[in-house]
Amino acid sequence: MRLRRRTLLGSAAAGALTAVGAYELVDRLTAPAARPEILRRPPEQHILEGIRTVVDDDVEVLVPPLHHQVVTAKLRVDESRASLREARLELEAILSGLDRDYAPTPAGLGLVIAWGLPYFRRYVAGQARVHVPVDVRASAARGRSLRVLEDAERFPSDSEGTILEDNDVAVLLRSDAQRHIADAAARLFDETQPLFRVTSIRKGFAGGGFDGQASLPKRIALAAGIPGAELIPDRSELFLGFTSTQKHGLGPRRIANFETLGYADLGPAGYFAGGTHMHLSHLFEDVEAWYINFDHRERVDTTFRPGLDVPRETLSVAQPPEDSATAAELAADLEAHRRVGHSASIQPTSRLAEDVVGRDGVRYPRGTAVPQRADFNTIDNPFFWSATPERDGMVERPAAGVHFAAFNPTGDDFRRNRLAMDGMLPDGTRLPFEPGTRGLGFNSILATTHRQNFLVPARRHRSFPLSELTA
Repeated sequence: MRLRRRTLLGSAAAGALTAVGAYELVDRLTAPAARPEILRRPPEQHILEGIRTVVDDDVEVLVPPLHHQVVTAKLRVDESRASLREARLELEAILSGLDRDYAPTPAGLGLVIAWGLPYFRRYVAGQARVHVPVDVRASAARGRSLRVLEDAERFPSDSEGTILEDNDVAVLLRSDAQRHIADAAARLFDETQPLFRVTSIRKGFAGGGFDGQASLPKRIALAAGIPGAELIPDRSELFLGFTSTQKHGLGPRRIANFETLGYADLGPAGYFAGGTHMHLSHLFEDVEAWYINFDHRERVDTTFRPGLDVPRETLSVAQPPEDSATAAELAADLEAHRRVGHSASIQPTSRLAEDVVGRDGVRYPRGTAVPQRADFNTIDNPFFWSATPERDGMVERPAAGVHFAAFNPTGDDFRRNRLAMDGMLPDGTRLPFEPGTRGLGFNSILATTHRQNFLVPARRHRSFPLSELTA
C-alpha cells in the first residue's frame, strides 16, 4: 500500500514534534546497527561519538544515524537580563537532563543547538560585536571586517524563490532510535513553549544499506510513490545512489572548529572556542531525471569527475586526499569532457591546499576534507510541519529531497564551497557554465527551497550564548 505523508498542517506543532507519519517505516525496515558505548562527552556539540566505520566496495565508510530531525524556532523571551537569565537556566536544565539520559552517539542521541543572526542581533548585539569571531580569511579577501556568521544568500543556481530564513534557533537531532528523538523534541519544545515558537519540523533518514540490510532510501521512496524510486540501487545510502559518507570525504574530528585551521580570530576571551558554523537548507531532488536522463557513465562523471573507472554495481567510490582536484585539473576536465563532477568541482575549496598543523596539534595533510556534513534524505514537501505553510510551499504529496546540514570553520568557508559548485573559485577561476546546467555537477536535478546560517557554540555556551555577559 502506498504511503501518504502526515503533514498535520492544521495541527499544533506540539503534535507534529513527536508524530512520525511515514517515517515510522524506517523502524519497520531497518534494525539499528551495533554501536560502541561512549561515556565521555566532547566539549563540541557538533561531534557525534560512536560513529561506526565499515568497508564497502573496498572503501572506508562512516555509517550515519538512521533518524534525523531538525526543529527551527523563534524565541518568545523578552530582552531583559532577568528574562534571559531565567530562559538560559531553564533551557540548560533540559539539555543537561538529555545529556544524563542519552549517550552522545547514534545509539543514544546527537543534539546540536545552533543560533541564528536574528538571535544575536535582537538579544546580545553588544556582546556579539565583541565575541563573535572575525573571519580572518574572508576579511582579507573581501576587504572589510567580516564575522564567521553572515546572512544567508542566494547562489547563482538558486531560484529567486529560494527563501532566506530568519529563525532564532535550530536544533539538529540524530539517533538510531526514533523514540529518543521524539523524547528530546518533546522535552525541548513541548515543555518550554514560553521559550520557543516552533516554525518548522524537518524529518528524514539515511543509510540502512550496509551489512546486507535493505536500503532505506529505495524502500521508503517506493512506498511513498516517488517517481523513479524503482531505479534507486537496492543498497543505496541516499536517493541518488552513490555513498556520500566516505571517510575521506568528510572532515576529521575537530577540523571544523572555529579555531582549528586558523581561519577565525576568536578574540581575547576565546568565548566561541570549540564552536563551529552550521548551514541549513532544503533541496528537492529529481530522482526520476537522475536515473533516466543520466546513464551510469554520466552519473559517475557528474557525481565525482569525468573519466573515473567505476563498475556499475559500485556505490562507494574512493576519494583519497592525494586525488583531490585542483582548479587547473577542473579546467582540463572541462576542455576534454565539457563537464566537471560535483565532488571535483568543490575540492579546490573544500579540501586543504597544503599540509596544516591545526591549533589542536593534529597534522592535516594536503587534500584533507574540511566540511563535516550531516545531510539526510526526506520525503517532506518541503517540511514535515510548518507554522507558515503557504510561505513555505507545503504540499501533502511526498517529494524526494535532502535536508542539508553542514559544519564549516566559518560561514565564508561554506560560501566558497557553494560558489565552487556553481563554477566560481576563490582564485578567480570561472568555469563557463550557465547556472543549473547539466555539465556542472548536480545542479540540473536540484532545487533549493530554503537557506539559513547558524552559529553552533561549544557545549558550555549552548544555552542562550553571550546572554550571561554584560554588553
